[in-house]
Amino acid sequence: MEIEKMAFALKLAYTRNNYQLLLDETRHTNMSCSEFLSTLLERELEMRNENGLRHRLRRAKFPIKKYLEDFDRSKYPKEFINKFSELETLNFIDNKENIILIGTPGSGKTHYSTALGIKACMQGKSVLFTTVPNLIIELKEAMSQNSLNVYRKKFEKYNLVILDELGYVSFDKIGCEILFNLLSNRNDKGAIIITTNLAFERWNEIFKDIVLTGAIVDRLAYKAHILDISRETSYRFEESISWLTTHK
Repeated sequence: MEIEKMAFALKLAYTRNNYQLLLDETRHTNMSCSEFLSTLLERELEMRNENGLRHRLRRAKFPIKKYLEDFDRSKYPKEFINKFSELETLNFIDNKENIILIGTPGSGKTHYSTALGIKACMQGKSVLFTTVPNLIIELKEAMSQNSLNVYRKKFEKYNLVILDELGYVSFDKIGCEILFNLLSNRNDKGAIIITTNLAFERWNEIFKDIVLTGAIVDRLAYKAHILDISRETSYRFEESISWLTTHK
């Protein structure tokens, strides 16, 4: 009972719940004291790492799990292969650089950005995934509750922020301004991945202001990794045709 209390006080969850099982294992295998201690600490660390990963994934709010292993690079031009390899080192996060993925619907933007985010979580980095329309709603709610500064500070603390679907919905003047301020304040403080279906010359369709559009492009694109992965045929279309053919 004393061991359980001390393990609880020290936040050693594996020890508190499993020390008796490990003691029994020690007796049956003639494990030495150093082997026992090493095994105990190793399993404690494994559990802590697993719990940390689950927490980071939950906090990231990925709508669906997508992994780099499932991302089909063969469907992209060969010149992208080296760029994909570079990005997958995640050095862009440590360097606080942005990625802007431009592409038609179904071109793989969300898959790739999510996969990079999950790999970042697995390496102990804090990540936030949100769609731009949802972000605008949250910003307006924070503003109405006089908590916009609190939201901004929290937003700036993530190692990586993934903003999906820029361009699918245009914003009103207030939405444009608070988004601009949020991204401007975060820029150089942490990495951002933006997925969009619009090339830069069409971002004015979203922000409705040439000056504001130019300023936000300048800030986000400076030293950014910019990839246009548009394809004439959408992956979703190909997958749908394949599914229909298979299930006739």
